[in-house]
Amino acid sequence: MSQAARFIRVRGAAEHNLKSLDVDIPRDCMVVITGVSGSGKSSLAFDTIFAEGQRKYMESLSSYARQFLTQWQKPDVESIEGLPPTIAIQQRTGGHNPRSTVATITEIYDYLRVLYARCATPTCWARTGGSPARPRTCGRPIAATSATQIVDALMGFDGQRLMICAPVIRGKKGFHGAVIEGLQKHGFVRARVDGTIVDVRDALKEGTENPLGLARYEQHTIEAVVDRIVIKPDVRQRLADSVEVAMRLSDGLLTALVDTDGAWVEHRYSEKLACSEHPRSSLDELAPRLFSFNSPYGACRQCDGLGVVSEFDDELIVPDGSLGIGDGAIEPWRKNGKRMNMYYGRLMRRFCDRAEVTRTTPYEKLTVKIRRILMHGTAESDESSLGFTFEGVVPSLRRRYDNTDSDFVKEKLRGYMSNAECPACGGRRLRPESLHVLLPGAGGTGGAGGVSIADLTAMTIEKAIGFFEQLELSTERRTIAEPILREVQARLGFLASVGLNYLTLDRTAGTLSGGEAQRIRLATQVGSGLVGVCYVLDEPTIGLHHRDNDRLIATLRHLADIGNTVLIVEHDEGMIRAADHIIDIGPGPGHHGGTVMAQGTVQDILDDERSLTGAYLSGRRRIQLPRKRRELDENFSLVVKGARQNNLKSIDVVFPLGGLICVTGVSGSGKSTLVNDILFKAACQAVHGSRTAPGAHARVNGLGRIDRVVQVNQSPIGRTPRSNPATYTGIFDDIRRLFTRTTEARIRGYAPGRFSFNVKGGRCEACQGQGVKKIEMHFLPDIFVTCEVCQGARYNRETLEVTYRHKTIADVLAMPVEEAIDFFEAHTRTRRMLQCLGDVGLEYLHLGQPSTTLSGGEAQRIKLAAELGNQSTGHTLYVLDEPTTGLHFADIEKLLSVFDRLAEAGNTLVVIEHNLDVVKSADWIIDLGPEGGARGGMVVATGTPEDVAASRGSHTGRYLKPLLGRRNTRRTTGSTTGGTSRGRRVASAG
Repeated sequence: MSQAARFIRVRGAAEHNLKSLDVDIPRDCMVVITGVSGSGKSSLAFDTIFAEGQRKYMESLSSYARQFLTQWQKPDVESIEGLPPTIAIQQRTGGHNPRSTVATITEIYDYLRVLYARCATPTCWARTGGSPARPRTCGRPIAATSATQIVDALMGFDGQRLMICAPVIRGKKGFHGAVIEGLQKHGFVRARVDGTIVDVRDALKEGTENPLGLARYEQHTIEAVVDRIVIKPDVRQRLADSVEVAMRLSDGLLTALVDTDGAWVEHRYSEKLACSEHPRSSLDELAPRLFSFNSPYGACRQCDGLGVVSEFDDELIVPDGSLGIGDGAIEPWRKNGKRMNMYYGRLMRRFCDRAEVTRTTPYEKLTVKIRRILMHGTAESDESSLGFTFEGVVPSLRRRYDNTDSDFVKEKLRGYMSNAECPACGGRRLRPESLHVLLPGAGGTGGAGGVSIADLTAMTIEKAIGFFEQLELSTERRTIAEPILREVQARLGFLASVGLNYLTLDRTAGTLSGGEAQRIRLATQVGSGLVGVCYVLDEPTIGLHHRDNDRLIATLRHLADIGNTVLIVEHDEGMIRAADHIIDIGPGPGHHGGTVMAQGTVQDILDDERSLTGAYLSGRRRIQLPRKRRELDENFSLVVKGARQNNLKSIDVVFPLGGLICVTGVSGSGKSTLVNDILFKAACQAVHGSRTAPGAHARVNGLGRIDRVVQVNQSPIGRTPRSNPATYTGIFDDIRRLFTRTTEARIRGYAPGRFSFNVKGGRCEACQGQGVKKIEMHFLPDIFVTCEVCQGARYNRETLEVTYRHKTIADVLAMPVEEAIDFFEAHTRTRRMLQCLGDVGLEYLHLGQPSTTLSGGEAQRIKLAAELGNQSTGHTLYVLDEPTTGLHFADIEKLLSVFDRLAEAGNTLVVIEHNLDVVKSADWIIDLGPEGGARGGMVVATGTPEDVAASRGSHTGRYLKPLLGRRNTRRTTGSTTGGTSRGRRVASAG
C-alpha cells in the first residue's frame, strides 16, 4: 500500500464550525476524535467523513434506485481522499416499534425460526386439565394423521352441517385466475376466497385476468368447496370420499367448516402432522412463518403478536380511593358533559340503592364483592343472590370505547387503560401450536419436556449461549442445524463480548438505552466480518460500567485488526488511552472550536501543552474532590419499599434528601428500573397526579417531603425546527415583549405576536417563518435553499424595520449565548437565563438554533439551565439519566458546579451515572448489582464514596478507590435494605 493510501486525507473541511480543517487520519487502526462538547467532533466524523462516504455510494447507484433512498447533501469540504466505504453506528435509542426485539435486530430470531421449523418436534397442545393460569396439555409428539382419523374426527360433529374445503392457495399474492380456471375444469362449482363463498362459473363469466377481483399485492387464501354435508351415521362413505378428494387436491390439507350456532367455525386437518389422541391439534406445515409473531400464521390471535393488550386499569379509573363512589371516585364518569353526567349519575344512584351503600361511601371502604360488582359488573351467581344486574364501570367504558367514532373520546378513554399481559399467550406473542414446537433441553415452561422458541428468547444471552452448548440432536438433525447454530452462536458471542450478556433476546427495542442499542448494532457489524470499511461510532461506552470497558475495547480492536478503520467520537479516558491515534479538536465550543489542537499517539497528546484533553489525561488539570460533602440524614429521605420490577429482588432503598445521590452499578443491574420506572413514576403520581403506573413495588415513603418532580433527560426539547433554546427557556417571550416596547413598534401598534415566526403577521409567508425552502429533486437529494424573499431572516421586511439597540429580531436569534449575555445585560430575567445556559457550557449555541440540530447532551443541559433560571422551592426532586453523555472532562466540571448549585438550594438530585468524576463528587451512592440481569437487582453498598470504595463486593468501589486518594474509609457491606442506620453526619473530604 502506498504512503498516500494509508490515510484518509481530509482537506478544507468547513462543515458547521470547522475552520477549513486539514487532517490525515491513519487507516486500518483505531482512531479516537475527542474535544470539548460542541468543538466539531461530530461535524468531522459524521457530517463530513461519513456523509461523504454515503454520498459517494449513492452516486454509484442508478438514478432509478436513488429515488427510493435517502439522499445525502455534499458536505462542505474541498476533498477527501482514501475514503473507504463508511458505516455509522450512532448513539440512538432502539426505536418505538413494539415488535422489534434484541433477537430480531440481530437477526438471531430469523435463524431460530429456521432451526425450529427444521429440527424441533411439534407436540400436542390440547388441554387435558390444570387451571386457567397453569393449564396442563397433552404434550404427545404430533405425527401424520391418516384420512381415516380425519373422518372419525368429523363424524363426531353428529347432526351438524359441514363444508369440506381443500386449500389450494394459502397466503399468496396475485390474481390467481389460473387456479380458478383449474377448479372449474375439475368440476368444482364453488370456492371459498378469503373467507367468502363464490360461484366459480359466475366469476369466470367476464373472462378477465382477475376473475375474483383480488388485490394483486395482498395475500389471499383460496379453498375449493369439495362437499356440503350434514353429519349422520349413514354418510360415512360419502364423507370419506370427500376427505380423500380434498386431501389429494391440496397435498394433504383439509379445512372443515362446522356450522356452530349459525356461524362457520374452522377446523384444520393435515395428513402430515396431527395428534393421534386429539386430531384437531394439527399443523398444516412446519414452516418458519409459524414462529413469526409478525405473521398471521404465527402471531397470537388475541394480541396480534404484541404480547400485551390494552385493558382498563382499576387504579387509573379510581385514582383516589378515599373519595365517595358517587362524589368523584370514578374518574372517567366525571366531566363528560351535562347529558352524560346525568346518565352516569342515574347509574350510580341505581347501583347504590340496590347494593345498599351510600353515594358518599369511600371506594376503599367497599367490601371486596361490592367493589368487584361496581367495577366489573354482576356475574350469574351475583344476580341470583342479590337480585339485580349491573353492567359495571369497566364493561361500560369498554363498550363506549368500541362503539364511539370520536377520536377525542377514544384518546380520553385511553388515559384509563394500561398494557396488560395477553391472557391468551401469556405475553409470549405466538399461537399455541407455535409454542408447542420444542427443542430438547431444560428451561421450558410448557411442561412437555422441551424448550419452545418463546422459552429460548426469554433467556438472557448468557443462558442462551449455555443452552446451545448443551443442545443434543440426532445425527440427521445435527447435520441440518450445524450452519444455523454456527451463525446463532457467533452472534450471541459478539453480544456477550460488548457487555450485553444480561439482556434477554425478547427485550423490546424501545426499552434499550442508546448505548445498549448502539452496542447491539456494533455486535451485528462485528458478526458481518467485513474488511476495508470505515466504521464511525458515537460514544460506544455510553451506559457501560468501567468493568466492561475492556471487553468493548477488545471488540473494537478486533474490527481494526482484521483490516477496518474504526473512527470513534469519545470522551472516556480508557477508550482514549487504548486508541492508536487521537485527534483532539478545540480549543473551545462553537465558533471557538473547529481546529485540530493536537493529534498522534497518547503520549503525543499528553506532551502537547495546547491539548485540553492531554491536560486532564496527564493530571495537569483534574476535577477536584469536594472539600466537604453535604450532611445527609437517612431519616429524612424517600424510601422505596419492596421494589421488584424486572430483575429487582424486592429491595428496600433509601434516597436521602437534600444532596447529590448517584445510583451506580454494572449495566443491567437495575438502575433505570429503580429510578425511572419506580421512584420517578411513583413521585409523579403522588405529586403531580400522573396516571402512569410505576413499576412493581410495595410503596414509597416520604413523598410528602417534595413538592415538585423534574426528569432531566436527553429527549429533544422540540420535534420541529421551530423549537429552539430561546423558545424552550421562555426568554423568547421576553425578547418579543422587549421589541414591542421600542418606539417604532409602538408607532405601528405591533403586539408580541408580530415578532413570532410561528404565526402569520410578522413572519415571511414565502417560507412560513422557516428561513429555507425544501425543493424535492426526485432521484436527486432534496435541496434546502435560502428563502429569496427574506434571505433566511424568517421575518418580513416591515418586522425587520423594528430594531432594539440596532439589532433586528432576526439578528437576536442569530446571536450566540455568550454575545446575548452582554446584549441583554440590562434585563435581569433574560440575562439570568442566558447566564445559566453559559454556566452549563452552552455559551456557543445560537438562541434560534433549531432543536433538531441539538445533541441529546445539549438538550439535557438546556433543560438544566431552564431549571437553574427558575426560582427553586428547595424541595424539588431531579431525576437524571447519564447526564455526562457527550461531555468532555472540562464540560463535566461545569456540570458538577450546576449540580452543586441545585443541591445547595436544598433540592435532591438522583443521578444514574457511570462517570467516576461525578460518582466521586456525590454526597451519597447507591450501588446495585453485583452483576447484570438475573444476577443483579440487589443493593451492594450504600453511603459516601469512601464507604462504597471500602466495600469488597462493589465493582464501582474497586474503580472508585484510586480516585479518592488516602482517606479514612469506613467499610459498608451490602444489604437488601439499601443502607445502614448511621443517621445524621458530615463526611469530610479533607
